[in-house]
Amino acid sequence: MSSPAVEYARQNQPRFLSELKDLLRIPSVSTLPQHKTDIERAAAFLAAQMRAIGLEHVEVIKTDGHPLVYADWLHAADKPTALCYGHYDVQPPDPLNEWTTPPFEPTERNENLYARGAVDDKGQMFMHLKAVESLMKSGDGKLPINVRLLLEGEEEVGGESIAKYVRANPGKLKADFALVSDTEMYAPDMPTLCVGLRGLVYTEVEARGAKIDLHSGMYGGVAPNPFIALAQMIAKLKDENGRILIPGFYDRVTKPSPEELKSWKSLPFDEQEYLHNEVGSTELTGEPGYSVAERTWSRPTLDVHGMPGGFVGAGAKTVIPARASAKISMRLVADQRPEEIFDLFSKYLKSITPRGIQINIRHLSGADPMLIRTDNHYVQASKTAMKEVFGRDTVLIRSGGSIPVVADFEKNLHIPSVMMGFGLPDDNLHAPNEKFHIPNFYRGIESIIRFFQLLSS
Repeated sequence: MSSPAVEYARQNQPRFLSELKDLLRIPSVSTLPQHKTDIERAAAFLAAQMRAIGLEHVEVIKTDGHPLVYADWLHAADKPTALCYGHYDVQPPDPLNEWTTPPFEPTERNENLYARGAVDDKGQMFMHLKAVESLMKSGDGKLPINVRLLLEGEEEVGGESIAKYVRANPGKLKADFALVSDTEMYAPDMPTLCVGLRGLVYTEVEARGAKIDLHSGMYGGVAPNPFIALAQMIAKLKDENGRILIPGFYDRVTKPSPEELKSWKSLPFDEQEYLHNEVGSTELTGEPGYSVAERTWSRPTLDVHGMPGGFVGAGAKTVIPARASAKISMRLVADQRPEEIFDLFSKYLKSITPRGIQINIRHLSGADPMLIRTDNHYVQASKTAMKEVFGRDTVLIRSGGSIPVVADFEKNLHIPSVMMGFGLPDDNLHAPNEKFHIPNFYRGIESIIRFFQLLSS
């Protein structure tokens, strides 16, 4: 498997890791306005990296939200073109008191790199840049295939700017496939390709009762309480077994094939270890009759994420709030349609709204569910590349998460995505003590190098 590019990558591992740490120190939290300048710093950092590598047409593209970063190298005649995607924005680090070390001071422990964004997605996105660098610096400034890179700073807040950009620029982004590294391996040392993603409908429901906050002693028993109303409505969204009660919700759900179910059953899985080490609860919940893999990969869900409103400060304030909200999302599976599900959700909520309450339902973000065909040259080459690097067969899984841009690539650019992820199930993405296993960072770079080399031959 050795090649000048792989040898270059191995010789430069300490520098690659040091540069990743520099990127991780930038608190590019996309959802908080006070980090706008940090987002811009991260974009500038990546553009500088691209120029140093030798990529062309490097630009930081302004949008209505956070900037995109683009670069390309397109001189490999008659070779395929890859569109490499990643995101440089990160989730907020809260709660800060649960971090062992500061979230924006990258720290090595037990061959892991701990920092917010380490695995989601700065570390994995950075593998693309370092693989391209290794190929160019060891290949007289040339690449074995053509490459475009497009990085965004809004993935954690819905990705609206990149969706708009992809729709408007199919010519500029013309490629044969997209490479996405924002997923995880099924288990340590097990090379994995993700071939399915759940879709998403994310909403905010505001309930309004009285025109102002009211004293609960003077008005309790006659004034409608928006929190009580929301609780009653939420309780009617799912039954005790986890089945969603919205009429028509399951009409388009497509079941996995018998072959896919058989392959999932062959994967190494210990339910008790999963319960205690990953979930950390007393028992697992969800629809009976479905395995954990089915419930997380091929069944839709509905969850409540927060209920802002009223009084939450120290001490007591006996108030009936005039307004309260609930943030509610639904994860979707093939062939459910986000717009249709949002309409069904809205219609049902309005039908169960208690007397005296008015509601407003906002659609915050969405994504189509995706299933990737595996019978194309790009998926097969990626399987071979990862097998060479890890020394064992590559497995195919789905993910319970959503990556909206994968659907945008398919709908607007008409290209498949290859989702080569190198995170681990216990990497704590979106949680305190997020990490990236450092050997996987290096093996990810080598896997991408070999992937591009195989596509050139």
